[in-house]
Amino acid sequence: MLVGGRFLMSRTVALAAAPPTATTLQEIASNYPKGIAKVVLKKGKTQLFKDGSPMVYSGAVARIVGRPPPITGDVVLVTDGTEKPIGWGLYNSVSMFCVRLMQLEDEAARDPSCVLSVERLLENRIDAAVALRERLGLPSDKTNAYRLVNSEGDRLSGLIIDIFGHEAVIASSAAWVEKYKQQIKVCIGKISNINHITWRPSIDILKEEGLDLSDSDDVDLSNSPRMAKVVENGISYLVSSEGQKTGFYADQRENRQYISSISEGQNVLDICCYTGGFSLNAASGGARSVTGVDSSAPALDIAKENIVLNNLDSGMISFLREDATHFMKSALSKGNSWDIVILDPPKLAPRKKVLHSASGMYRNLNSLAMQLTTRGGLLMTCSCSGAMTQSGMFLHILQASCLSILLEGAASMAGRKITVVRQAGAGCDHPIDPSYPEGEYLSNVLLRVL
Repeated sequence: MLVGGRFLMSRTVALAAAPPTATTLQEIASNYPKGIAKVVLKKGKTQLFKDGSPMVYSGAVARIVGRPPPITGDVVLVTDGTEKPIGWGLYNSVSMFCVRLMQLEDEAARDPSCVLSVERLLENRIDAAVALRERLGLPSDKTNAYRLVNSEGDRLSGLIIDIFGHEAVIASSAAWVEKYKQQIKVCIGKISNINHITWRPSIDILKEEGLDLSDSDDVDLSNSPRMAKVVENGISYLVSSEGQKTGFYADQRENRQYISSISEGQNVLDICCYTGGFSLNAASGGARSVTGVDSSAPALDIAKENIVLNNLDSGMISFLREDATHFMKSALSKGNSWDIVILDPPKLAPRKKVLHSASGMYRNLNSLAMQLTTRGGLLMTCSCSGAMTQSGMFLHILQASCLSILLEGAASMAGRKITVVRQAGAGCDHPIDPSYPEGEYLSNVLLRVL
């Protein structure tokens, strides 16, 4: 009994002195071959990221534990002040986003197969993205141009993948994406019917991530056709591998289709028409006349080819190369007006320092567009303007009340009254993480102009 008593006592003391049970992340990290650094959050900052915010900005970090310290692209643990992990992610020593969180502790406990493994995580997240699009009916006989991976919305922050028929265009805007370029291409290459892959690094954004690719020829077109033919809602388009963004704005698909549904018998003006997406939908919807305006000659060349591709009457739809502001002012001086005006300018505020001027530009463009809209006519105005502050906070100059103020200001300048008929954003293949509302970048507002 004494022996037993001594055994029980020593066991009790041992249990009392034992450290708390390690979490899944701690257990796996302890076996990590090279060791793994910890990014320790400041007091009061932990809950934000426990709730799912995927971007750990540098101002939220108290200290970094690990020798040698992590370098850009390394897998790290993100912990609370006691160094208990709340998740893991990918580190950047330069970016305002110190860590892009990939998996939280509770998810790691449910499914440890991907813990601290970027390769397995990529496979699982891309497979999930494919499955979601299939549930949404993409691709289909009528639409084979769509977004497959939408950055934070598909839990792969900094990675965008658009599918254009048999071609995948991958847009990279994070250092970790560049590091795992080959693994990503392998995953995409396994998707059925994908025959070509184009890699499109976002040069300016990657500079802020600490990568200067401006002098490198890193737009990988070696295994890609120069032009892809796609179909969207039954309308055919040519998509250039060298065009803006990924070559085609798939996010406006549902808004383009809406324009088709309201254009019958209308005179339509499409400002900043790019390759003619809205214009072609208006023409296909039975518009009396369609005029598209853009300053890019290559884009307009494709737009004109798209007229032929869809067997549309070139006498009813025309494309003009001209600066948007200059065209609208000239049209106003001639007393021209249209039943439906579409204004979809390029991003006006890529950075915080130009937010004020971008607001003024947006207001002025809309004021001109309103004056060109017949009284009682419709103006569809779009914006994807936004900018990041150095604290990691996102400023979207055209959301909520700010959007209303700018549009009201434009109406006042134009001497018009406006009412909102419809508000929309990107299509359903552009999912948004509610804990990262900055992903809701596109505003599309239909106004009645009186």
